[in-house]
Amino acid sequence: MIDVMLDNSSSNKRIARNTLLLYARMLLLLIVSLYTSRIVLATLGIEDYGLYNVVGGIVTMFAFLNSAMGNSSHRYIAFALGKGDEEELRGVVGFTCMIHWIVAGIILVLSETVGLWFLQNKMIIPDGRMNAAIWVYQFSVVACMVKVISVPFNAMIIAHEKMGAFAFISILDAILKLLIVFLIQITSKDRLIIYAALILFVELLNRFIYQIYCIRHFDEAKRIRFKRIPQMKDMTSFAGWSLVGNLAYIGYTQGLNILLNIFFGTVVNAARGVAVQVQGVVKGFVTNFQTAINPQIIKSYAQNDYNRLHSLVFASSKFSFYLLYCMVLPIAIEADVLLNVWLKEVPESAALFTRLTLFILLVDPLSNPIDKANQATGKIRTYQIVEGGSLLLIVPIAYLVLRTGGKPYSVFIVQMAVMYLVQFFRLFLVCHKIQMSKREYITRVILRVMLVAIVSAIIPVVLYFSLPVSFYSFFIIVFISIVSVLLSAYSFGLTTREKEYVNGKAKVIWNSIINKQKNS
Repeated sequence: MIDVMLDNSSSNKRIARNTLLLYARMLLLLIVSLYTSRIVLATLGIEDYGLYNVVGGIVTMFAFLNSAMGNSSHRYIAFALGKGDEEELRGVVGFTCMIHWIVAGIILVLSETVGLWFLQNKMIIPDGRMNAAIWVYQFSVVACMVKVISVPFNAMIIAHEKMGAFAFISILDAILKLLIVFLIQITSKDRLIIYAALILFVELLNRFIYQIYCIRHFDEAKRIRFKRIPQMKDMTSFAGWSLVGNLAYIGYTQGLNILLNIFFGTVVNAARGVAVQVQGVVKGFVTNFQTAINPQIIKSYAQNDYNRLHSLVFASSKFSFYLLYCMVLPIAIEADVLLNVWLKEVPESAALFTRLTLFILLVDPLSNPIDKANQATGKIRTYQIVEGGSLLLIVPIAYLVLRTGGKPYSVFIVQMAVMYLVQFFRLFLVCHKIQMSKREYITRVILRVMLVAIVSAIIPVVLYFSLPVSFYSFFIIVFISIVSVLLSAYSFGLTTREKEYVNGKAKVIWNSIINKQKNS
């Protein structure tokens, strides 16, 4: 794998540069996100915070249409760039923009009929807050539509691998949301309604910036024309089958959120909201790495470079898992302490929900590269039917568990079991399509990450149960957890060639530091 990676040094340098840009973005977003979440929860209160999460979740349920078209947009724009066909690229961008306006219209219709009825008749809303809930809902509908029509421009930036611009816009978004936190603290109006309105304003501004950047930097965005293209049927079919997978995703995220609301109320929604917030921050560390690699996976398939395609899938899966586990292990162990330091008031069960969502998240670094490789082929029907159909089972199974007296955390157990099982379905469905050996993937990726996960957890867990709870034991366990993951990943998670490559890079960095010290 390393040999193939080295043979594509220019592409690898681009991946490395983009990864560093995205991680710089992530560090700032991490700080801002944790702070804003703390203040928003304290300012709105547990009930209003839970209300915002569950009401916004209704709108998100209809956004599965957008997610499906978003996958199609990213795939076909990156594919056209990989082929170097400028005329095809222009046609794909034009059709993509048109179809996203249609999707936005469909979301509006569904939200103002089925969604509004569900909010007013089925949701458990605290007394006296229905008016606020409706305002939040309407602002969320418009914000969702704005996100939908922004997708083609976002897809162009990522396909062109202009991660600097992507990072800048994301950072601006975070800063504006930080400003919102201060504004809602000084307002005398209903803070929940003001918060939702200001979030909508930020989405509108993001949409404007994305479009202006693309028009100034990409030829295909300067004169967008809506016309019929040969890829129209393929793109529509691709998006149609993607609906199954995206419907499943919305089902087991927002569906579980609604189940928790119906059975236990908004306080439990607030606890899940905190857990999902932590999950999103941690996931960002892997998403950045994989966002930099994903366009190369699609372009490698477009160029029929299967060796490089396989090497990217292996590298993305394995190294993403190690990066993620460096965060998941210490946070899962010290969840109680972290949440008490982070939040002024911690919702009941938030620590347990956080641990479970983090363990569920561990499947993501393995599933994403396989999913992107499958999208690159354009043949996704069977994959989406099996994956989406399996994931859709999460909600009815969770419902049956809750109906028979299950606790709130039981829905996360159901989700975890199904998602881990589905990962093996993905592997067996995709490998033959990209001419990749299942045995090689299992040996190089699955077995190694499992060994690293088990071995690296032993010492931190023993210390957690052995040391008294204190400020010092917290930092000791966090430090030992990270070191344990890194050492285990190096010892058991890398092949001999990969270790030689890492050693060489480390030596270059060390020599650079020494030389700088001598020169100074």
